[in-house]
Amino acid sequence: MIPLALEEVAALCPGRLTVAPGAERVTGLEIDSRRIGEGDLFVAIGGGAAHVGDALGRGAAAALVPDDAFAAMAALGRAVRDRSRARVVGITGATGKTSTKDILAALCRPHVRTVAAEQSHNNEIGLPLTITRIEPDTEVVIAEMGTRGLGQVAALCAIARPELGVITAIGPAHLELFGTVARVAQAEAEIVAALPAGGVIVVPAAEPLLEPHLRRSDVEVVTYGEGGDVRLLSFSVDGCATLAVEAFGERLELEFNFRSRHNARNALAALAAYGRLGLPLAEASRGAGEVALSRWREEELPLPGGGLLLNDSYNANPVSMAAALEHLAERSGGRRRVAVLGDMAELGPAAPSYHEEVGAAVERAGVEVLVAVGLLARRYLERAEGVSVRVWSPTVEAALPLVQAVLRPGDCVLVKGSRSMGLETVGDALAAVAA
Repeated sequence: MIPLALEEVAALCPGRLTVAPGAERVTGLEIDSRRIGEGDLFVAIGGGAAHVGDALGRGAAAALVPDDAFAAMAALGRAVRDRSRARVVGITGATGKTSTKDILAALCRPHVRTVAAEQSHNNEIGLPLTITRIEPDTEVVIAEMGTRGLGQVAALCAIARPELGVITAIGPAHLELFGTVARVAQAEAEIVAALPAGGVIVVPAAEPLLEPHLRRSDVEVVTYGEGGDVRLLSFSVDGCATLAVEAFGERLELEFNFRSRHNARNALAALAAYGRLGLPLAEASRGAGEVALSRWREEELPLPGGGLLLNDSYNANPVSMAAALEHLAERSGGRRRVAVLGDMAELGPAAPSYHEEVGAAVERAGVEVLVAVGLLARRYLERAEGVSVRVWSPTVEAALPLVQAVLRPGDCVLVKGSRSMGLETVGDALAAVAA
């Protein structure tokens, strides 16, 4: 972190600031006292005030119990950003944000000193955590920006001040809050308005819902996907994914260490951003094989009898669920296909029909065993009549013995659901059996 004087911290962040003897500045920021290092500032969020003593004991230069946690984190993020000349990339979208961030970070790291968001740090707390990891020599920052309402992406942009934006996808996410997919597009497109003159926005090709928001004449619009500036020529998997790509008129072949077709699309978005950062397209392959996808996204673990676990349990919406089922079909080989699918949250009044559509996709993917978990997930069963084994459970806890009862050695098992379902419990239980 670019150091901040404790006098400035006190001025920026009303609240109770406890300073360690002799400390004059902070050189890092944490909200988890267990992660504190020498010289860090511990910001107590929620119940964190009870851990001030722990943080100081671990070497924190100071501990802050803010009057307003969001305002304090934003002020600290802005203070660090003001001192940095790093180029900031902001990534938003209805789905694929975190994986696109992970892929772009891998592409950039061989060439420039890079800071990227950890896991899914993309809200009023997570984004400032990313920005406050900027060091004096940082050259590129890759920030993820989530939204659960109009104005939130704009507020995050005010902290990070991106000069390059990426919108990964527009689709039915958080409809309970937005109401329509058009309003989702409006929220994600707030990043376009936040860019400085001469900035760049990377967007999916031929996305009609974004077109009304792409009319700034002083911002370059770069497209990816079919017909875009960066497009996929071919995709194959033999141990890992090989992508033949045309990017800004250059033909490239890149070997990534992921295997899913939907991450090929995320790779196109990342490659477009990488190119517009001025990094060498001919050398993009140096980082392609080093992608470290965040936890519970396309994790693959062996199961007994030659089986395979596809743990994609971090989150779900109709678009990502369809992509995961396609991935299950492609990765299963000769294995029996098993899908353990939880509710998709925050889809509003249309939630039942979206769940029924996913049920139809389950059948199209050739799934032979479906375990539906959650009240809405019961709708999967209604449109998956061709699935030979269909089981429903209201809760994850009740689902665990059902999953274990239907599994056979050699199965290929997909586990996916919304974050609120906590389906990683199922993935962890299956992984423990395999260990």
